[in-house]
Amino acid sequence: MLKPTGDLSASGRMGSEVVEVGRVTLQTIAEHVGVSRMTVSNAFSRPDQLSEDLRARILTAADDLGYAGPDPAARALARGRTGVIGMVLTNSPKDAFTDDVAVGFVRAVAGSLADEGYSLVLLHSSHDSGVVPARDVAMDGAIVYSCAPAVSAFAALRERRLPIVNVEGSPLPGVPDVGIDNASGAYEAAKHLIDLGHSRIAIVVAALDIDDVPASETALDTGSLTIAGRMDGWMRALDEAGIVPRVVGTPALGIDAVLRERIDRMLDDPPTAVLAFSDLAALEVMERARGRPPRPGAALHRGLRRQPLSARVSPALTTVRQDVDAKGRAAVRALLGVMRRDELAPAPPLLPTALVVRESTSRPSGAPG
Repeated sequence: MLKPTGDLSASGRMGSEVVEVGRVTLQTIAEHVGVSRMTVSNAFSRPDQLSEDLRARILTAADDLGYAGPDPAARALARGRTGVIGMVLTNSPKDAFTDDVAVGFVRAVAGSLADEGYSLVLLHSSHDSGVVPARDVAMDGAIVYSCAPAVSAFAALRERRLPIVNVEGSPLPGVPDVGIDNASGAYEAAKHLIDLGHSRIAIVVAALDIDDVPASETALDTGSLTIAGRMDGWMRALDEAGIVPRVVGTPALGIDAVLRERIDRMLDDPPTAVLAFSDLAALEVMERARGRPPRPGAALHRGLRRQPLSARVSPALTTVRQDVDAKGRAAVRALLGVMRRDELAPAPPLLPTALVVRESTSRPSGAPG
């Protein structure tokens, strides 16, 4: 029968007999079984090195002594990998998951990583508490999702020399980008409004500090690759039609008090159609327009997002659909390529988009047709 050594103090069970055990280590098990510590370690991490009988005796002893298993940090150090991939979010997970697209993207990434034997951990970019998860969490690589390069999380990842892939964010030096064809999708959206007969069009956008100014009177420079692509597509279509849109924006990367206030002022003299950079921005415009006198033929087109939210609201939003699942899979493939140091792998192509016309767009009042 196995007997506890003098350094065991907590309660444990061996067969039908309760014994006193403390912090059980590999050495504790080795002494009880009469083998080396390395042999016990191999029973957990390299079972092919032991006979089935010996490994069974070691595992039985470990179970009887209440051994919880090798320390994860030590095991990761020995293997040279943690089996964990991080995802950096611009906002806290609580705020980021107000958007169906963010939820769908995280789901797709988590599923693809699981197929490859990895787990996903979410890392917010805020460090108000003094904790920087991107600096402190053990991981093998990271996906930076819709972030600006100035966030502290990105700097922490670069300092650790971890493999990184950038998804729908600002360009990051030396980091592969995974994204959708924002310019083409935005062009089709603006062209749709133009074909309906709209000429008084406003653009509601993030990452641009513009307060309801004609596009011809201001610079449209932004540090966001996503917003830049959409602005390029919208403006190309509008320029071709000779239309100068009003631009309402905020320097923030999402909806904030500044944008809400500027939308309110825009609605004092409303356009007949709005191009919005996201589902939530489109819904914000709709909500703030409620209670105001209706304008016949008004149209609202949102940014490039997936179907669920746009189809659920009333009126259902005309949208540019992207394949969020494909984007998640592409991000994982790109990151695994970086982790393998596959320098010959081609840059991920931009993922295609498709215009989906719904009830929120119609001809303006008095337009022919």
